[in-house]
Amino acid sequence: MTSVTDDLPLAADFPKATVEDWRKLVDGVLKGAPFEKLVGKTYDGLKIDPLYARAKDVAPVVGRPPAAPWQIMQRIDHPDAALANAQALQDLENGATGLALVFAGGNAAHGFGLEPTADAVAKVLSGIHLDAGIGIELEIGPQSRMAAIHVAEYVKSKGLDPAACNIRFGLDPLAAAAVWGHSPYTWDEIVPAITGAIKGLAALGFKGPFASADGRVIHDAGGSEVQELAFALACGVAYLRAIEGAGIPLEQAQGMVYARLAADADQFLTMAKFRALRLLWSRVETACGLKPKPLFIAADTAWRMLTQRDPYVNMLRATMATFAAGLAGANAITVLPHTLALGLPDPFARRVARNTQLLLLEESNLAKVSDPAAGAGGIETLTEQLCEAAWALFQESETAGGAFAALQQGVFQSKVAATRKAREANIAKRRDVLTGASEFPNLHESEATVLNATPITLAPYGEPKYKFDALPPIRLVEPFEALRDKSDAALKARGTRPKVFLANLGTPADFTARATFAKSLFEAGGIQAADSEGFADPAKLAAAFKASGAELACLCSSDKVYAGQAEPAAKALQTAGSRHIYLAGRPTDAEAALRAAGVTGFVFAGGDALATLQDAYRRMEQP
Repeated sequence: MTSVTDDLPLAADFPKATVEDWRKLVDGVLKGAPFEKLVGKTYDGLKIDPLYARAKDVAPVVGRPPAAPWQIMQRIDHPDAALANAQALQDLENGATGLALVFAGGNAAHGFGLEPTADAVAKVLSGIHLDAGIGIELEIGPQSRMAAIHVAEYVKSKGLDPAACNIRFGLDPLAAAAVWGHSPYTWDEIVPAITGAIKGLAALGFKGPFASADGRVIHDAGGSEVQELAFALACGVAYLRAIEGAGIPLEQAQGMVYARLAADADQFLTMAKFRALRLLWSRVETACGLKPKPLFIAADTAWRMLTQRDPYVNMLRATMATFAAGLAGANAITVLPHTLALGLPDPFARRVARNTQLLLLEESNLAKVSDPAAGAGGIETLTEQLCEAAWALFQESETAGGAFAALQQGVFQSKVAATRKAREANIAKRRDVLTGASEFPNLHESEATVLNATPITLAPYGEPKYKFDALPPIRLVEPFEALRDKSDAALKARGTRPKVFLANLGTPADFTARATFAKSLFEAGGIQAADSEGFADPAKLAAAFKASGAELACLCSSDKVYAGQAEPAAKALQTAGSRHIYLAGRPTDAEAALRAAGVTGFVFAGGDALATLQDAYRRMEQP
């Protein structure tokens, strides 16, 4: 009898699959269309093929120690330090292994944050054993820079050993300058201040890291993976140079710099980006004559992918982002709560953010395998492409004179602006989908709960003497949300939302597909779709339109039905008072006749949905 542990050579009974066999099957499906139709491209123009062979002779990218979990970071951003302390203690008691102390004025504060005073620091850290292995990361900006000193003073006042405290101080004036688009000082004036702070903290016994190379600035502003990597690299090198110039040996300076990246719902690009940064930084270390050491990389789930509408879908996006960053070796991950774009997250949103990581670590055991992407042809290729393109852009910033000079000359901003414009166009056409907001909206969703808190206002930081283009954070779906806000305002003012009547022609088999598409499109802009039965009689259609109370109408059916019924239906709707008549489908040879009958617009996949919706509001607002 064969042992149950014996291998079963089932594959031997089947012919070996080849790429050629696969291509034959693909060509059969393409039916003459070019194969290049299946080749994707990133916003950096990097090619993504539909199939890759296994990459040979590659080693895993060294990140976290083998089988070591990442730090489960939790945002502490309540303006009331006492309430923030209660949140922190609860998070630590329920699985968080680190705290991201977000101070007002920090690049990632997103409207809230702690007051950067000694009293607030003492209150928020009360009862927290900083020397017990808890990771602490400071989110500060120039206005809240003293928070780093207050944290250090608090540690000393408690008699703790600074070297036993795992604190990343987050000093990063370059990121602040990039977000603001100005600086009161030149780089030569900034360097003594930041290196003085680093030397002072190191002299107290803190092990760091101290300076943060924050690529999230680029990601939040709508930039690409290559731009984010190059900016992080440029900032990291600038800080490394500054620290060495202050008399600290490079071997010691090497551990004083860490990086921050955004992780978003594009799993493969996120994984490749994190892997690429480690390889790029290793190249910098080698060029400096240093023995490469794994760079500490902290990840935040992406701000720009958050939506205010149907915010629960943000949980899914955050899960994918955490999954990707965790597999790619991030040392610490902060999950932005799913309601952060609406306001200060409540206990439920905070618990979900924390448990997202706990489930992936404790139940899925994602940290047990180091760099599982090693050898995967697609991710290895993408990692290599990102490295090459990011290094080229980094060299461009170096030619400009370094990170600060590159910002002054617009090296990064011009590229980010072009990428953001391309993203906005794809969002408008719903090629890049944000489920629940730009696609598959729910006009009847319940309102999510957030905390009521007054943000802390800080005094401006210096005079904006040196100005350049800013890189402010955005959320990609904001234009659609602005239309939803208009709809909510109309509902509050008159009890009804703007409405479009779906003028369905023929049988359900004829109109269901296009009616479903039209409903999703219009409701993404807050225009409620009033569905209807299929009509063949224009008079009955006109009567149903009048009864619906809608101002707009959209014909929905098949091309075959349109040929015989669209024109009389459009005339009937126009006579019934429709201010604008759409037709679901692309314009055809009958476009001129349809427009003559009253059709004034066409809605179809790939069209500019945002422009269509904005135009609809303009028409409805006309007297």
